[in-house]
Amino acid sequence: MIATHPHSRSVLITGASSGIGAASAHRLAAEGWRVFACARRAEKLERLAEQEGIIPLVCDVTDADQVRAVLDEVSEAGGIDTLINVAGGALGTESVAEAEPEDWRWMFEANVMGTLNTLQAFLPMLRAHGHGTVLNVTSTAGTVAYEGGSGYNAAKFAQHGVTGALRLEEAEHNVRVLEVLPGMVHTEEFSAKRMRGDAAAAAAVYRGVEDPLSADDVAEVIAHAVSLPHHINLDQITVRPVAQAAHHKVIRTG
Repeated sequence: MIATHPHSRSVLITGASSGIGAASAHRLAAEGWRVFACARRAEKLERLAEQEGIIPLVCDVTDADQVRAVLDEVSEAGGIDTLINVAGGALGTESVAEAEPEDWRWMFEANVMGTLNTLQAFLPMLRAHGHGTVLNVTSTAGTVAYEGGSGYNAAKFAQHGVTGALRLEEAEHNVRVLEVLPGMVHTEEFSAKRMRGDAAAAAAVYRGVEDPLSADDVAEVIAHAVSLPHHINLDQITVRPVAQAAHHKVIRTG
């Protein structure tokens, strides 16, 4: 059970139209938070906003101008004390020798530059609040490299590095910086996009794995982390299914 914060809490969640972002929006809104749900796809956001407490904001976080427009809307609505960066993704499983540079550019824009844009826009607000929180959802791919993961590894290693530097820089402003590093999470879109719409290849990622994590599982961890008293900083939370002991060891049955 997540403890109820004694005061009203407000959060901006990027990548909120599906997967971990959407699950986190639902979870925090159910816990009484005011949730600004930010994503590119208006139709998915509108369905998400059917839940009380969720305010949809259409925005591509790789576009700094759009992020600044969201900042204006959030400011007019009273601001936030918490920023959760979920937007990102993987594209392709090619080796370094065969990788498409455009795929790498997309991954850096989505995972790294999108995070930078929201941080630069909202850090002044979080500092002014006095008890601000940033939580970046990175990946275990940001700490351990693996074959076929080079582009995603590179982007997530970069996002992981940004998060570590940010924690050092913002401590003097009493902004706590948390990082959640999920391992194998079975969501409806992540592997499908990575495999360029090849449903069979996407399904094979999870075949035989007993109880891979769900988006709701990760959302539970996120909600717990940001709901703790502000002086408690969970620097890095690695979360994996039991069947995934490490990147190189995944138990598959059948």
